[in-house]
Amino acid sequence: MFSSAAILLAACGLYGLIHSLLASHTAKRFAEARWGGAARRWYRLGFSLLGGLTLLPLLWLAWALPDRLLYQIPMPWVLLSGLIQLAAAGALLAGVTQTGALGFIGLRQAFDPAAAGPLIAGRKRDELVVSGLYRRVRHPLYTCGLVILWLMPVMTWNLLALAAGLTAYILIGIPFEERKLLAEFGPVYAEYQARTPALIPRVAKIHRGGAEGAENNH
Repeated sequence: MFSSAAILLAACGLYGLIHSLLASHTAKRFAEARWGGAARRWYRLGFSLLGGLTLLPLLWLAWALPDRLLYQIPMPWVLLSGLIQLAAAGALLAGVTQTGALGFIGLRQAFDPAAAGPLIAGRKRDELVVSGLYRRVRHPLYTCGLVILWLMPVMTWNLLALAAGLTAYILIGIPFEERKLLAEFGPVYAEYQARTPALIPRVAKIHRGGAEGAENNH
């Protein structure tokens, strides 16, 4: 079991390394210098497709390598965990939609040349999404993904290694991602970063926000 877990952790590390390199400003600068307008149109879509395709080997390894059951969530608790996962999946889709689903995947840039701006550019305050889910946490898509990942109804050693590896990738990757966001948005993102948690909402802040909203309605 430990050899299977080690293979999966190494595969997650390779997955994270590939994606971090391709998401870096260095890779984007190289692509834009080498392919110009074509890179601006197709880079995001290619990155999204590669992300999905390179995830498949990880899932295959988790299924194919020798494994052993750790635990299974019993009834009726599995119904509750399933509902939480379903809510997280709905919130994830809402977060993608909020930032523009077609642009998030890269389809809008690919098929609308006017929408394909520079791969690296400073952006304005009104282009930073801070409402909805992004008002509660800076990375709601990661939060939702982690909830879905860790509430699997059946947990095996392989799935545990996969969940741990992907979680480590997210936690390690967030500071690098935010460094790029600071470079793009400048003080606007620094201000947002200071007032909004990364992954876990502040319960007290949510209550205050609700109270403020109630007062504004009056």
